[in-house]
Order: sequence, then C-alpha cells, then structure tokens
Amino acid sequence: MGTLNNLTIADARDGLKAGNFSSAELTDDCISAMESARELNAFITETPEIARKSAAASDTRRSKNQSLGPLDGIPIAIKDLFCTKHTPTTAGSHILDGFTPTYESTVTQNLINAGAVMIGKTNLDEFAMGSGNLTSYFGSVKNPWTGPTDEDLVPGGSSGGSAVSVAANICPGSIGTDTGGSIRQPASLCGIVGMKPTYGRCSRWGTVAFASSLDQAGPFSRTVRDNALLLRSISGHDPKDSTSSPLAVPDFEAAINDSVKTLKVGIPREYTLKGMPDEVTALWDLGANWLRDAGAVIKDVSLPHTKYALPAYYIVAPAEASSNLARYDGVRYGLRVGGQTLDEMYENTRGEGFGTEVRRRIMIGTYVLSAGYYDAYYVKAQQVRTIILEEFKRVFEEVDVLLTPTAPNAAFPIDREISDPVAMYLNDVFTVPANMAGLPGISIPAGLDNNGLPLGLQIVAKPFDEETMFRAASAIERSANFTAKPRYLGGQ
Repeated sequence: MGTLNNLTIADARDGLKAGNFSSAELTDDCISAMESARELNAFITETPEIARKSAAASDTRRSKNQSLGPLDGIPIAIKDLFCTKHTPTTAGSHILDGFTPTYESTVTQNLINAGAVMIGKTNLDEFAMGSGNLTSYFGSVKNPWTGPTDEDLVPGGSSGGSAVSVAANICPGSIGTDTGGSIRQPASLCGIVGMKPTYGRCSRWGTVAFASSLDQAGPFSRTVRDNALLLRSISGHDPKDSTSSPLAVPDFEAAINDSVKTLKVGIPREYTLKGMPDEVTALWDLGANWLRDAGAVIKDVSLPHTKYALPAYYIVAPAEASSNLARYDGVRYGLRVGGQTLDEMYENTRGEGFGTEVRRRIMIGTYVLSAGYYDAYYVKAQQVRTIILEEFKRVFEEVDVLLTPTAPNAAFPIDREISDPVAMYLNDVFTVPANMAGLPGISIPAGLDNNGLPLGLQIVAKPFDEETMFRAASAIERSANFTAKPRYLGGQ
C-alpha cells in the first residue's frame, strides 16, 4: 500500500478493527518509511524482524477473535534509553557498546502487553543530556523540517529521534523521556504533540537513569487523542519502582472531548522573556484567545521564583547524573579500555566512553556534591526546588492549568556554532519548571514562525490531572488546526 505509515494511531486502530488492512501491512509500510528515512539518523537500532513477528502475532489474535490490547498491531518507536530484552540499548553512548539487556523495562513491557509493535530504537542525546540531539555517539539527528535555505535543522533533544520518527511519518507514535523538557521541546521543534506525565505516573524501572528525581517517560504523537491513547498504555503502578504512583490510570482519551467552558487558565507573567521572538509572544496571546473563545477563563498569575528553576535544575540534575553514571566503569558491561591498574582502567574507560557534554555534567555534579560545596549549591538548589513547588501549589488554587510557550525559539541549524553550553541550556527555560515540581505538561503544535518552522504551546496541569491537561490541549489543537507538514516525509 505504501501510505499506511501516514495514519494516526486512532485511524490505524479503527482501520485494523474494520479489517481494511492488517498489522503486517501497516508495519511493512512503517518499516519501508524507516528505511527510506535513514538520512535523518532517527534510529540507532532498527528491529524489522521483531516488528514483523509482533505484527503477525497481532493479526493471528485478531483473526481468532482473541483478546486485543489497546495498541494491538500499532507500530511504535522506542527511545534507546529503555532497556529492551535481547535488543541492544545504548543510551546514545560509546560506553554502552555491546550492552544487550536480558530484561524488559516496565514501560516497554506495558507496550508489549498493549499489543504494540516495536519497529526500532531511536537516537538521542548521549544519556539524554542535550537540547538539540547533537551529542549522540551515533551522530546528530536531522529534523524533517528544513530551514529557509534548505539547511539541516536540529530536532530538539534529548528525544530527537523519537520526535522525528513521528514527525516524518515513519510511525504513528513513539516513546521518549523528559528530564527537563526532552519530550516537549523536540515536539515543539518538530511540529507534533509531546507530553510529560506527572512524576510517578510511569515507571522508571529499566530506564537508563539520568536524574532519578526528574526523569519521566512520555509519548509523542501527531494528535492529542493519540497521545492520550499512548499515555494510558504506558502508565500504571509498578512495585519495582518506589516512586511509581499507586493511583488508578484514567481513560485519558475520554477527557479530550470534554468542554473547557469555565476552565481557569493561568498565564504566568514571568514566562515573558527579554529578547523572545515576537512570533512566540504572538502565538502565546493567540492561544489564550483560542481558549477564551472556547469558554475558558483567562487569568494572569505570578510564579516569581520560576526564574530560578533553570539554574537550580542544572545543579540538581548533574548531581544526580554524577551518582547514576558512576556505575559505568568498564567492569561488568559495556566498553572496557585497558590500563596498567584498576584505577587507570576506570579512567581510560570513562574518558573514552563518555562524550564531552556527559563529562561536563558529571564534573559539575561531582563538584556541587563535594565537601565544602554541598550546602552552598546542592542543598540550596533543593530549597529553591521546594519554593518553586509551593508556588505552583498556590497558583493551582486559583487556576486549573497554565498556558505557556513550549520553547523560546523554533529549530535552529545543526551546524550553528554553539560555543556556550549555557546557551543550549536556555532552550529548556519554559519546560524545566514542570520537571522540578513533578507536574504534567504537554506541547501542542500551534503555528509557524516567520521562516515557516513549527512552534508549540505548552499546557501544564496539577499533579495527576492529565485529564484536564488533555482537555485544554485538545481545545488548542482544534483552534490551531495545525496542518503544516515538514519537507521530508518517510516513504515519499
């Protein structure tokens, strides 16, 4: 058929149910699109054999009228940060060369249980550390959107490969992780929907850790409905993860049809940044008007300490990373570079195995945790984090959700010289606060900048209130009616 990869998850689900095509046909079209789109470098490991086997099993279940999962027969791409049984897991790093897990992460196991078909493991910034997908050992990922002079653009990061797999119509949905904006920011730059659930909604077990108190799995999709479908399938309590919430998982899809009439939407004045492009500000205002026209109540709110979220994040996250990445020593698995002594082997392995950005963050993290600096930096950052959380709690007594831009800019050229790493960190200025407070957030494609590149709007909601978040996101989606497509689409 050759075009089934263009379907949304909901349309593919309905088509499979109606018998219009098989999962094998759908999967083959997605595999063909993946193979034709290799120049985008969205995948580290392609798994066509696994995909075809899973698709055939789904078709068999359907033909025998057996019980079907909510994603039965639907091809999905998985960020290469999730451990997948008998399939290499790299985290985008040289130091995990040769690592093939003997177990399945809870998130990917939930997808298997839901009947999903894994077509491949997607590229990412090394250990999820980056905002442009420029730090992977396996090379940069290209955004399917191109610049005004056809230059290659970053897809955002760290989940750039997962975002591109959906934006380029390789597959209808994918899974990423979000530590400081690593789902929402690439969703904005690639013109698709991406969301981070409440911390604890999805299990972290079997996910390669970056910053354990911040990391959360989440879905990418082309529509809000598809996003809700994916989230329901990957959520749920996991006794193997002590931070996993025991709360029941709602039917998120049902929420998207609910009216936003009388919904209270906060506009945090502190999110207006000096030097922010006019089109970002204009889109933000337009989003507020869309919600007002749909019956929502728009209210200005204040989060005065939100400006400290980003610097606090870049103390807390590297500190946790320096502890989490201490396990990569060349002894038990992954890369090993020899030396005259054990210490020298450690040094050689870690020096060669970790890239520049990962080494930078390990050094920062080790520094802020060291004697004499722990109280001055790490403890203070955690105190700031508490203040930010309390501010969000106060604001959410006044409003139901917050509306903000997702990113301060559209996608920028891959070859742009970024000599200052802090300039890259600023890409997460609107997304990091939700991670610091453990709140759910979603990015919805809402417009184009002056160069015809996508821009997203972000909805942030109360903890475990993804239903209200999806309601507001769906209202924006309907009003925006975003139909623009990137120049490059897989399979075409």
